[in-house]
Amino acid sequence: MASSFHCLLFCSLVLRIITTTPSLAKAASFRPKALVLPVTKDPSTLQYLTTFSQRTPLVPIKLTVDLGGQYLWVDCEQGYVSSTYKPARCNSAQCSLSNSKACTTECYSSPKPGCNNNTCSLSPDNTVTRTGTSGDLGQDIVSLQSTDGFTPGKVVSVPNFLFTCGSTFLLDGLANGVKGMAGLGRAKIGLPSQFSSAFSFHRKFAICLSSSNSNGIVIFGDGPYSLLPGIDVSKSLIFTPLILNPVSTASGYFQGEPSTEYFINVKSIKISDKAVALNTSLLKIDSEGYGGTKISTVNPYTVLETSIYNAVVDAFVKTVAEIPRVKAVAPFGACFDSKNIGSTRVGPAVPAIDLVLQSESVYWRVFGANSMVAVSDDVLCLGFVDGGERPRTSIVIGGHQLEDNLLQFDLAASRLGFSSSLFFSRTTCANFNFTSTA
Repeated sequence: MASSFHCLLFCSLVLRIITTTPSLAKAASFRPKALVLPVTKDPSTLQYLTTFSQRTPLVPIKLTVDLGGQYLWVDCEQGYVSSTYKPARCNSAQCSLSNSKACTTECYSSPKPGCNNNTCSLSPDNTVTRTGTSGDLGQDIVSLQSTDGFTPGKVVSVPNFLFTCGSTFLLDGLANGVKGMAGLGRAKIGLPSQFSSAFSFHRKFAICLSSSNSNGIVIFGDGPYSLLPGIDVSKSLIFTPLILNPVSTASGYFQGEPSTEYFINVKSIKISDKAVALNTSLLKIDSEGYGGTKISTVNPYTVLETSIYNAVVDAFVKTVAEIPRVKAVAPFGACFDSKNIGSTRVGPAVPAIDLVLQSESVYWRVFGANSMVAVSDDVLCLGFVDGGERPRTSIVIGGHQLEDNLLQFDLAASRLGFSSSLFFSRTTCANFNFTSTA
């Protein structure tokens, strides 16, 4: 009965493709197999940013990418003007889909985006600063490029895309010019689920963050994920189950909500094929939602619970005992003289770090390009950070460790596909062909 109800909600919200300008007239009969967004790295905040268009008339909005974020939220207090904005009324199908349990009844100004009575509300949060507030659920048009997996294609639009209005203060701590956050998490109104519902494609997406100044990508939909010179990364992925944390990890949430973030079952850590001695109970998610391993784009580096951090750093330092250590550079604890470290196709010549998954033969191997951070011309640091003694999550795999690795999140099958370093395949996440169009 519950699945039929959810299907009814989804089906009632499957949105037709529309065009926004005469030059896009052909798009009306065109159903994309996938959509693509460019992703750049902001050098000052180390946040990953994307841009797509919203509203009528269309306005490009810059957003911080939040891999596990619940949904799209944007600042509606400053300059949100649109003739197609619609509030999501209390008890509507949209509110049910969003799992809202609250209704706005105390908006005392004239109606406007972010301030409408009889509108369901959610709790948008800035996951960088861990601050949240309440905000109205609304709908408006969004527009972005389709793709066949090789090049960008026609621009398509979703006319009633659900998002939450945030407050201007929520932008504090986000990169300059950002107007909100793009949540790619498991929620039914997260970007992946809404786009797959709108265009009837697979409830999957792939993210590939670039370590250079060039664009990485998010592709909503199935492969191919083709990177120059013609390498389809979807053909060489390793798979592991995605784990559901039964307790929300958001700043604000309704009781009983599970986390929308993506957790994987790391069972052990090896350095140079030797297991690191850990308190393995920290690797499991407990009944309160503590522990486990999640993947994050809002943490620039991997964050480890203190005992795990100390064990990993000690094991790594012993394995590279011949490399002279230098004074640590915050936020890192182990730094080395880079003149004594060689170079390989996959980065600095240091021992590989393996995150061992469902079996000894399935592991995510982290090579030097992802384990080491160049803090100056002659200093390389191990790119892991101490997360304290009782963090909510024991291991948070951060952005630096994700760069130039393609990750595919299959929400329907609850499965992660990962490539490990693309440098082995002689390509990078910057090699999606944005220069030509289909």
